[in-house]
Amino acid sequence: MEQRRADTIAKELEELIFDGTFSDGDRLDEVRLAEQFGVSRTPLREALQRLSRSGLVELIPRRGAFVRQPGPVELMEMFEVMAEIEAVCGRLGAMRISDAALAELRDANVKCQAAIDAQDPDTYYAENERFHLIIYQQSGNSFLSSEAAALHRRLKPFRRQQLRLRGRMAQSMTEHKEIVEALEQGKPERAANILRDHVAIQGERFHSLMATLKTVAE
Repeated sequence: MEQRRADTIAKELEELIFDGTFSDGDRLDEVRLAEQFGVSRTPLREALQRLSRSGLVELIPRRGAFVRQPGPVELMEMFEVMAEIEAVCGRLGAMRISDAALAELRDANVKCQAAIDAQDPDTYYAENERFHLIIYQQSGNSFLSSEAAALHRRLKPFRRQQLRLRGRMAQSMTEHKEIVEALEQGKPERAANILRDHVAIQGERFHSLMATLKTVAE
């Protein structure tokens, strides 16, 4: 129960950071937040730990938790690396993926489509995350899979946020179908290229994402 509550608190704190309620450098007071969420400090601290792992919060010993937003250059660099890592996972996965994993990817896509129909970006993200983790695992390289999952967690708040951009869920769904097709057909370079483009945020998409964060930077 406390784990689920920590998940909920972490998501709510993400929203408060993204909507500008908490700005870069603000201290997150544990006592006040525990009262605000109506919980003990245990699930709150777990939520702060999760945000720390994603980089939205910095935990400083004997000082507390502070909001930390990456700047546009750092964020762009992280997405650039994530895109290349996913491309490698896709390339290897096209050569190694199992029939059972392909079935799981198709199931994730069915649930992603249901989330689009319901206009539910949170459910879409959960299934989208599952989709990508399957591909990491099917690379057949445990070190690569671990590194990919770690950076995925680091970028989780921003990947979630970009799904709220107009038309992004539908575009993402189209790309998911193309990824599965490339994996089914055993086409390593096509899978790599689609995954790279799927994850990279360039041009208008990047500016749109940064616009959603502008209140935090001000």
